[in-house]
Amino acid sequence: MLTIGELASYAGVTVRAVRHYHAKGLLPEPERDHSGYRRYGAGAVVELIKIRSLAEAGVPLARVQELLRADEEEFAAAVADIDKRLRAEIRERQRHRERIARLAAGDNLALPPEVVDFLDRLRALGVDERIVHVERDGWIPLAAHSPERVQEWVARKREQLADPQLIDFYLTLGQALDRPDDDPRLIELATKLAAYISQMADERGEDYVDDADIEPPFVKLMDTLAFDTAPPARRLIELLKQRGWTGWTKLERVDPTRGAAGARQEHTGCRSEPRGS
Repeated sequence: MLTIGELASYAGVTVRAVRHYHAKGLLPEPERDHSGYRRYGAGAVVELIKIRSLAEAGVPLARVQELLRADEEEFAAAVADIDKRLRAEIRERQRHRERIARLAAGDNLALPPEVVDFLDRLRALGVDERIVHVERDGWIPLAAHSPERVQEWVARKREQLADPQLIDFYLTLGQALDRPDDDPRLIELATKLAAYISQMADERGEDYVDDADIEPPFVKLMDTLAFDTAPPARRLIELLKQRGWTGWTKLERVDPTRGAAGARQEHTGCRSEPRGS
C-alpha cells in the first residue's frame, strides 16, 4: 500500500494535486489505515497518471472523468473535439501575440495596421508630431465606430498624399501651431492655408477637400480631440473662417464676403469686438 506522498511521486504530481483530484471526484478516495491516513493500491498510480496526462494535454478537468469512462470510439471523438477547441484557442492567442507585438509603437494600441502605416508616412514626410497625434486621435474613434470604412478612408488619404500641395499643407499646419494668437505670422499662415484649400476645391472639387462623409456627432468629437491635442489649432480655425473656410475635421465653405472682411480686419489689426477704454 502507498501513502499519498508515494502515490504523488510515482505519478509525477504533487500531493496538493492528488488532493485536488480527490476534491473534483476524479480520483476515488481510498480506504484509510487505523491511524486515519490514506492508503493507495497500485491501480491508483495508473489512474492518476491517466488523469495527469489528460490534464497536461489541455483537457478541461470537467471532461477528464468522461474520457476516463469512454470506450475507444467515444474517446476518439471527444479528443477530436477537444483538439478543435485547442486549435481555435491557439489561433486566438496568436492574434493576441501579434497585437502585443504591435504595442511597441503607441499608435498600434487601438488602430488597424493601414492607419498606422499612414501615420508613419506622415512622419516620414516631416509632418509635425502634434499634427500626427491629432490625426491618430481622430482615427481611433472612427476605426472603432466604422471599421468597414477604414480601408476606403485610408486609400483616399494615401491618394491625397501624392499631391505635393497637400504635403505642404500639412507642413504649414505644423508651423502654425508654434505661433501665439497675436503673431502676425499666424495670420499669414492662415491665409496660405485658406489659399491651399480654395485651390484644391476649385481644381478638384469640394469633395476632394471633404469626402469622408463623417457623421456630425463624430465631427464634433474629432474637432474636440484636435483642439485638446493642439490648442493653437482653435485659433487657426477662427482665422480660416474669416478667409472663407470653417471646420477642422470637416472643411466647409462659408460666406466669402464675411471671410474676406475678417481677413482684412486681421491684417489691419482691427477686431469686430469693442476694445476696452
